[in-house]
Amino acid sequence: MGAAPGGPEQGAHHLFTLQIAMKRDNRKYRHSYNETRQGVIYFDNDDDARQAPDLNDKDSGGKHATAAAGNDDKSTWPMQFASFGSGSSGNCAYLGNSRQGILIDAGVDMTHVFHDLAQNGISPSMVKGIILTHDHSDHVRYVYRIVRQYKHIHIYCTPKLMNGLLRHHNISRRVKDYQEPIFKEIPFHLAGMTITAFETSHDATDNMGFMIEGGGHRFVVGTDMGMITPRADYYMRQAEYLMIESNYDRVMLDEGHYPEYLKNRVRAEKGHLDNKMAAQFVGQIYSPGLKYVFLCHLSNDNNTPEIALSTMRAALEGSGATVGDASFAPSQRDRDVQLYALPRYETSTWFVL
Repeated sequence: MGAAPGGPEQGAHHLFTLQIAMKRDNRKYRHSYNETRQGVIYFDNDDDARQAPDLNDKDSGGKHATAAAGNDDKSTWPMQFASFGSGSSGNCAYLGNSRQGILIDAGVDMTHVFHDLAQNGISPSMVKGIILTHDHSDHVRYVYRIVRQYKHIHIYCTPKLMNGLLRHHNISRRVKDYQEPIFKEIPFHLAGMTITAFETSHDATDNMGFMIEGGGHRFVVGTDMGMITPRADYYMRQAEYLMIESNYDRVMLDEGHYPEYLKNRVRAEKGHLDNKMAAQFVGQIYSPGLKYVFLCHLSNDNNTPEIALSTMRAALEGSGATVGDASFAPSQRDRDVQLYALPRYETSTWFVL
């Protein structure tokens, strides 16, 4: 977990607000901090900071997800990952192992999702929760239907995101009965994994990526973001397995049929990440610890998998990496990093990482 320079004071947990400015692309970010014995936690705003559980209070769990500075389980196990759709038509993925796991977003038809989970030996009882990146419909369309049918599955999201879900979608207020509130940069345990949400730059009510640690692995999700914020940078560069948005090709968007207002929304700092921005970032952070790069949320109108993959491949090779195609072919297995574009409508390869 990230900490600001300097250790926290000894003594009881206390909360304070510190205004900072971190310039990136001529933009300023303001954060509140929650200081504990475990370190410094970043918050979006003071409301989230006030609602956050005290990490030093053993009885603070309540309805909150279990907060933790790290995962006490040191065991290793193969991490399994599959996407059931990635793009503006719907997003949902599974991450876990052969016994339990989570869904990342819930924007794909639940019949399709649970059918394909069953095909790979994952029953509904093995799905322990849904984590939400933001409240746009292509990420939350089926969330209430899932939790209403499978009542043991709860929704892990910030209070601000839940409020946006209720405000912007025709959804029963009973969805709150299934919420487990989480807070950015306070880790929590779910399905044998330690999960940390972090701030991302998008135009939904609340937006976040996730660092997910389990089985000795570190999987980081960064989707739907117009730029790489400092905190997203901090978490994404730690990834062993990185799922990163590569939404559009600049030329295709510029010359395409989208109206100008929509082009401007896509290009904005709270819009989407284009192929070159994603590739430049991954090329800059590449290290031998990065094993897989999954390109997600490719536009159907302003991108192709071939363009996105070739742009990312060039950046990785420019950083000295040999790049495989994630095909499991013998000739690809010894490559430094595997590269794969998640399909827009279909279920991806089922990866055992």
